[in-house]
Amino acid sequence: MKWFFKSFINGVLTIVPIALVAYVVYKMFLFFDGLLGNVLKPYLDENYLPGIGLLATIVLLTVLGWLSTKFFTGTIIRIVDVILQKIPFIKTIYSVIKDTIHSFLGEKKSFSRVALVTMPGTTMKCLGFITTEDLEDLHDDLRAHVAVYIPQTFQVAGVTFLIPKSDVEILDIKSEEAMKFILSGGMTTKKET
Repeated sequence: MKWFFKSFINGVLTIVPIALVAYVVYKMFLFFDGLLGNVLKPYLDENYLPGIGLLATIVLLTVLGWLSTKFFTGTIIRIVDVILQKIPFIKTIYSVIKDTIHSFLGEKKSFSRVALVTMPGTTMKCLGFITTEDLEDLHDDLRAHVAVYIPQTFQVAGVTFLIPKSDVEILDIKSEEAMKFILSGGMTTKKET
């Protein structure tokens, strides 16, 4: 019985992470393939192959990105951008989505600087990511503060704190290592070589 239990636990530890990664990659593939795949399927009928929608999405995004750098189409995109930023309610949704995407893929990436924060009134510390250092536009009293996003363990959710710059220590570690440490609850502390 002891052998069975040990083998079962080894099987879980070995197979479950692989299966979960395969499942997440599969679901992401289905989502991105379906973006344009659902439009192309009626035209291609039996000739449709899984992955054509994903390939079409990549090509479309690349072409639109290239067109956005050209004078005429770039001007149209900037006009649409201005219009979306003036419509009530839509401007809030649009700016959140745009800023979030820019924080991960743009030139000024957020989550690239890891911060060590001491919890007020304690000696406890937590890891987070500096998302912005310019808070005076939000409120003048926040001139000496930074926004630090503190992710929660075992989930994607988190909390954003506005913390005095003097209470934040910037750590010289990769943001991927810090995120892995936080999301795993501190269980992944080995440095990769």
